[in-house]
Amino acid sequence: MRGFQLILMLLVLSGCSARMASFVTEPATIARMTASKRELISLPPPKGKVKVVVYNFRDQTGQYKPQPNVSSFSTAVTQGATALLVQALKESNWFIPLEREGLQNLLTERKIIRASLEKAGESVDDLPPLETASLLIEGGVVGYDSNLVTGGLGAKYFGLGGDVKYRVDQVTVNLRAIDIKTGQVLKSLSTSKTVLSREMTAGVFRFVEFKRLLEAEAGMTTNEPVLLAVQGAIEKAVFSLVVEGLREGFWVLKNSRDMQNEAILDYLVDLRKSKEPGAQVGRRNRIF
Repeated sequence: MRGFQLILMLLVLSGCSARMASFVTEPATIARMTASKRELISLPPPKGKVKVVVYNFRDQTGQYKPQPNVSSFSTAVTQGATALLVQALKESNWFIPLEREGLQNLLTERKIIRASLEKAGESVDDLPPLETASLLIEGGVVGYDSNLVTGGLGAKYFGLGGDVKYRVDQVTVNLRAIDIKTGQVLKSLSTSKTVLSREMTAGVFRFVEFKRLLEAEAGMTTNEPVLLAVQGAIEKAVFSLVVEGLREGFWVLKNSRDMQNEAILDYLVDLRKSKEPGAQVGRRNRIF
């Protein structure tokens, strides 16, 4: 009978390990949409889109992933924040991003095209000049704070029990919109997103007979991806930039009645609750 129980336990453990291995073989999927992106794409259309450029939206935290007793040079946050910002600007339907991060590659390709046209005896005037922008976006990931909140809960009874532990980190992003003609900083915004980590374990440690000890444990850890947290903070910053620009008259809606958009109203309510000052919507400061 005991041999049967041992075989049964081994089968259960092997089934669990096979289930865990199946996670590794899952096919690639499209990145899931964050709540901030849903807000961003729900914005009403503008009267005219603004051409913007982003040269480098970098990690300014200088922090590395915490690993006990190991020297790690892996950064705590993604180094691809520029790509995330350009994507958010494009998806907002309010801005026309112009390529600047890979400008040298773009110029090299244009030189190749120009050389090909000259060799074929065609006019290089057929190659139009690069477009210019009205707005420059600067800033970066300015903060990654670990262990803002930690805690847990556990209980054991007759050698049987379990516990839950959690940890909350926070990512902070700063975004500045600059008028290229004057160099004036039109708006500077900071947004934050929490990163939740949770660990659940359960186990049994009990003598079932004399000198017969039963010991088993199981656990699971879930970590919110830092990449999605950075992406959500950037998308919220772009959304805030659009609404703040509307409030201060930098740009206008295609239909003024769209100011009653649900996402915009929710933002204004949150702004009022946080007691942040804001300008009234007007046309005197419009520059685009």
